[in-house]
Amino acid sequence: MKVLIIGAGKFGYKLAEEMLSNDMDVTIMDTNPKILERIDNQLDVLTVTGNGVQLEMLRKLEIYTYDFTVAVTNSDETNIVICSIVKKMGCKKTVARVRNPEYVEELKFIKEKMEIDYIVNPELAIATEISRYLLKKYSFYANEFVKGKVSMIDINVNEFPECINKKVLELDGMEDILITAISRDGDTIIPNGKTILNENDTMYVIGTKKAIKELTEKSTTPKFNKNIRRVMILGGGKIGYYLAKKLIKEGIHVKIIEQNADRCEYLSETLEKALVINGDGSDINLLEEEDIKAMDALVCATDFDEVNLLMSILSKQSGVKEVISKVSRPNYGRIIRKLGVDVALNPINISVSNILKFIQGGKIIAVSLLLGDQAEVFEIIASQESPIVGKPISQLKLPRGIIIGAISHNGKVIIPTGDTIIYPNDRLVIFCLKSEIPTLESFIMPRRGGLFSKGRIF
Repeated sequence: MKVLIIGAGKFGYKLAEEMLSNDMDVTIMDTNPKILERIDNQLDVLTVTGNGVQLEMLRKLEIYTYDFTVAVTNSDETNIVICSIVKKMGCKKTVARVRNPEYVEELKFIKEKMEIDYIVNPELAIATEISRYLLKKYSFYANEFVKGKVSMIDINVNEFPECINKKVLELDGMEDILITAISRDGDTIIPNGKTILNENDTMYVIGTKKAIKELTEKSTTPKFNKNIRRVMILGGGKIGYYLAKKLIKEGIHVKIIEQNADRCEYLSETLEKALVINGDGSDINLLEEEDIKAMDALVCATDFDEVNLLMSILSKQSGVKEVISKVSRPNYGRIIRKLGVDVALNPINISVSNILKFIQGGKIIAVSLLLGDQAEVFEIIASQESPIVGKPISQLKLPRGIIIGAISHNGKVIIPTGDTIIYPNDRLVIFCLKSEIPTLESFIMPRRGGLFSKGRIF
């Protein structure tokens, strides 16, 4: 599959990195040659210095040979125009990043008139995840598969003291549940029955929705506050705006702390039911004056990861029940849990997952990045021609980094064993380490062209 990414910022870089791990042929275009030089030294991609609206440049690239163009420059308008141009020049499908709240209500019109196949909005995506967490009380990492019948969450072993220093095979109450991975001191462990759980380990657990719910209810330190009515948001940018709008709609009292006076005026005008305070969200004295201890949840959504993490720590120490932080830098992933932050979400990862899901098409229903980007979870429909069909899982000889966590067969969810047989059209939820994605392709790939193979679009 051949993809052109226009815009080499953090988002474009991360997207290119993920596409390469999925065996895609990637070209990156940007107007800044220094950024492209750095990317040249780090990624196996073709880099082109230029502007995505330059017709001659697109002709030289032979844009008509590309399967996808993803426009992620800093300008929504430029991204929209680029997608319209390349589509008319023969590129098969287009993706545009559009973040301006003023365009949200017009996205359907924009997609139709400008011939854009998919629009991504990282700030709206992370606001949706945060509101989902607050309103439905999910854990730090949570996702649903097979139309909500299968859940995957992470659980700290400390919440289940009886599990500490026990082997996985000795655990009780794990029916319809499978531990796919363990995160320990920043490292990822693929467990077997003899793996011993240590204090502070984080387990990534997959199972039926009912079984996962029963498991979380046994926690000695439940994370879930069933009565979140008051939420404070630090940072009135796009994330803060989108989140406040969603929470207000659900009848939650929202207080926003924003340093920019003009932005405060805008928020006050557009979010009538939100209380907007003009002040420094990193000033703990201000937060105490605004009665932070009375808040059910705090969301740290400033533009600075360091501020978000610092205020998350201070707020937990002040007794706030739920603290959620926006963190964009991947290198902070290893320390977040040790800092005591309840939830840390990366808007880039969320949107990259959504784009991968769209690009990889109908056979792949969901893609989630987790474990500090060391692994992915796929939901895949088994093809009639796939080599895994018709064989017991024990005979597939899957490497340890690939785990079939759940199977939906004729509408019934199965947590598989070695004797389980996969049939055509079964829905599979597969945990896979990044290093094993090429191997996964060979197992899932139909014999005549692959599920993930280059050039094949579903």
